Order: sequence, then structure tokens, then C-alpha cells
Amino acid sequence: MVTGSNRRPGIFAIRDVRSLISETTEEGHGLKKAVGATQLTAMGVGAIIGTGIFVVIGEGAGVAGPAVILSFVLAAVACAFSALSYAELASSIPVSGSAYTYTYATLGEIVAWIIGWDLILEYGVSVAAIAVGWGGNLNAFLDSAFGVALPDAIAKSPEDGGIFNLPAVFIVLAITALLVRGVTESARVNLVMVGVKLTVLLFFIVVAIVNFGTGNFQPFAPSGVDGVTSAAAIIFFAYIGFDAVSTGSEEARNPSRDLPLAIIGSLIICTVFYVLTAVGAIGIASPDQLKGSDAPLAAALEEGAGISWAASILALGAVVAITSVVLVILYGQTRIFFAMCRDGLLPQRFAKVNERYGTPARLTIGLGLLISVLAALVPLSEIVKLVNIGTLFAFVLVNIGVVILRRTRPEMPRPYRVPWSPVLPAIGVLFAVYLMSDLPLSTWIRFVVWLVLGLAIYFLYGYRHSRLRSPGAGGDGTPSWARDTTPDTPPGGPR
Repeated sequence: MVTGSNRRPGIFAIRDVRSLISETTEEGHGLKKAVGATQLTAMGVGAIIGTGIFVVIGEGAGVAGPAVILSFVLAAVACAFSALSYAELASSIPVSGSAYTYTYATLGEIVAWIIGWDLILEYGVSVAAIAVGWGGNLNAFLDSAFGVALPDAIAKSPEDGGIFNLPAVFIVLAITALLVRGVTESARVNLVMVGVKLTVLLFFIVVAIVNFGTGNFQPFAPSGVDGVTSAAAIIFFAYIGFDAVSTGSEEARNPSRDLPLAIIGSLIICTVFYVLTAVGAIGIASPDQLKGSDAPLAAALEEGAGISWAASILALGAVVAITSVVLVILYGQTRIFFAMCRDGLLPQRFAKVNERYGTPARLTIGLGLLISVLAALVPLSEIVKLVNIGTLFAFVLVNIGVVILRRTRPEMPRPYRVPWSPVLPAIGVLFAVYLMSDLPLSTWIRFVVWLVLGLAIYFLYGYRHSRLRSPGAGGDGTPSWARDTTPDTPPGGPR
């Protein structure tokens, strides 16, 4: 955005992509480029495959019957449109912040703040809630494998009848320490955990194939098309997480190639495993057996294949799966917060990168401590519902952002382009809006309250401290908002 020297940019000022990319090389504010396509793809798989597949398949089968298989495919298709848009923007704007940064470059500062503030809540509450689930699954594993369990007083939050959720605090602080240590180390650990949980799912699939039968597939769709779409709406949220890959844009060694591969590749890998798992589950257990269990995959193996010890293996798989989800989502939370701090919308001192580790250590530790307190003590049953609406809101803005940037910056290099734009991004918007419209009114009310609080903080702090209004922010004595808007050169040189 270019404006007169005596006029400050307004709340809808748009950041030039060139200035966004240049900030990634600033001393003390640049993140280490250390991850490749395999590690980024593992991040996507790590974020997507959590307890969802171990639990949600039972809920879906109860609604759609054997046609839950089609529901998994439909949910994947619904996510695919947004994944394509994320891939284009991540490869074109390899800067931390994900949907926040993309919105800043397309829709303006105030909209970027809204989505950034929304994502802070979404990711933070997600990590806290997932950490609580990790503690519950750890107890389930200890009970099924060794016949022991932690006492409720230190294994549950006050909301659930305990005093202090120690396992949840432990996993958040352990992951925080790992993220402080470095993105390379974090990516390696996540890769191992992804390997373990895919192995557990592969174990289930193989056993199901060996004991497979077709009797449970009739009738295939007892509730018709409505049942398939209703189950897809439930299953959709088992796919959420691929967007976390884009938060690692700035740390990718070759973002123009690796990010599209990782975002789309992780969604494809998870879809294949989800569909095969659904087919296998129906092949050895009836929909009634699946929907009647809190651990439907373990129930399928025990009742359909006669493997009574399967619960221990699947419980272990769930613990590992949730651990990797905590890792990737907390990583994404720190990078979004980091981007907002570097832009001045939040205190810039938190955007300082540790010289030894190459990570925003101070910021990561602060967020880790805050989230551990949430996980230990705060009731999450209601506010966790905000995660769904926050994610869908981000999907809407990212799809719109692709269309706008194609019109406002047609000359900008795009290593990956969404095919048939603006048709596919528009379909992505429609899918997201449809799912948002199905959310309860109470969720919308909480969402609006959170955004109103965020707007108050923006006008009291963010607007005045934004780099858009800070002379010399780019180190050349020129306000970052008044820079040249000539075509950008992609990372690695001109194409």
C-alpha cells in the first residue's frame, strides 16, 4: 500500500508482500530454515490424525451406517478446496502466521487482526483441550496394559471432579521444552510419532482385512443421502489440522515446492488411512457395535476379530497420536503469535528469536505456561466449541484471499496455483459457510464476544503500535507501508 507522507494508513491498510518477506531476514526476528517436505508433511499428518479416527468413526457409523465410508470421502473433498488455497498462499507468501498473514496481504490489517485473534484462541484452546484428552487416554492405556491408573484428584480438572490435571500439564510443558529446543528436533520427534500412529492404524487395517466380511454392508445407506452428509459434518473436524502446516512456511527450506506438497499430501495420506480404516471397521463390526462403544476400533477388533488385547495397542496409538497433535498445534500457535508480535499488533519484544536455538523461546515458554494452567484448571467443555467456528472462519478468509490476490497482484510469482480459480475457492467458501451455519447459537455468541474483546485490544494497542505506522520499521528509514510495490522476487531468486 502506498499513501501520502502526511497520512497514516487506515485500519484496512494492506501489507505489501515484499515487505512481509523482507522481515523474515531481519536480525533477531528471522526464523531458522530447517524443515523439508517430508517433515512438513509429517506435521500435517501429525495435526490431523488424533483421537478423531479412534472415536469419530463410531459416531459417523451411527448416523450413516456403512455409508460412513462415503462420509469420510465427502469430508475430505470439503477440506480439499481450502487446502488448495492454503497451498497457493503458503508457497507465494512464505511467512509465519498462516491465515493471519495471508489476510494481512489481501483484506487489510483489521481483518488480519480479527483472524489472528481468532486463531490465538482456536489454537490455544485446542492445545489445552487436547492435552486434557491426552491425560485421559494415558490413563486408559495404563489401565488396559498394566491394570493401573492415576487417581482422579491429579488426573482430572475440577470440571471433571478432580483437583489438578497433572498429565495435561506435563505434556504441555514437555512439548513446550521441545519447541524451545528447535524446529529441527521437534520435526524429527513428530516424524517418529507419526510413524507409530500410522503403524497402529495399519495394524488395524491388516487385521480387519484378514477377518473381513461383507455382511455388515447391508443396508449400505439406511439413512440415505441425508445420513451421509450429516455424518460428513461430524467427520469433517477429524480432518482439521492441515492448515497448521502453513504456519511453518518461514522455516521451510524450499517453501515454493515443499509447502504445497505437504499441505495437499498430508490431506491425501490421512484420507487414504481414514477410508481404509472405515472399510475395515465395517468389514468386521456392525454399525451398531461401532456406535455403541467409546473405543469403536478396539471394539471392532475384539468383537469382530476376537483380539481381546487390541485395546492396549489402540490406546497406545491414541496416546502417541494426541502427543503429535499437541506438538504441531502448539507449534502453530507460537508462530501465529510470533507473526503478530513482529508486525507490532502485539508487543514486539515477544518476537525476539533466541540466538542459540533459532526459535521464539520467550514467547513459546510464556504460551506453554499459560496453556498448561488452562489445561489443569479451566473448564473447557464449552469454550472448546469455538475451535470449530474459528477454523471454518479461517478457511473462508483464505479462500477469499486467493481470489483477491489474483486480482490485486496478478504479476506476483505463484509457485503453486489453485486450478480453476475463482471457482474452486468459491466452493471452499460455500463448504465452510454451510458447516458454520450448522453450529449452535451459543457458539456464535461466544465467538462474537471474543472478537469484540479483540477489537478493543486492537484499537487500544495494536493500531498505534503496528509496523504500518512505525517509521523506519524496515530498517531503511522508510515506513514499511510506503514501500515500493513492484513485483516480488520469490525465495531462491527470480523464476
